Amino acid sequence: MKKYSLEVSEDEALVLFEFFSRFDDTDEMNIENAAEYAALARLSAQLDKTTAAAFDPAYKSLLQDAQRRLAERVGNTWPGAKTCD
Repeated sequence: MKKYSLEVSEDEALVLFEFFSRFDDTDEMNIENAAEYAALARLSAQLDKTTAAAFDPAYKSLLQDAQRRLAERVGNTWPGAKTCD
């Protein structure tokens, strides 16, 4: 499997840590300030430059396979996941 490295500054790491911690605590993923948006936008920009898979004709299939593999790692559960009783 191909691996990528992304870089974040200390400020971005701190802001992203808080963003994801809040998601774990509240089950809500909302951008609450410009700093969170800036940190997420910078990650997104790095991904845009990194992976060519987004332009592959089989993109949807590649995405579904990646989603399945990653979801299996967490037992298909996440904060905010809806469950049926």
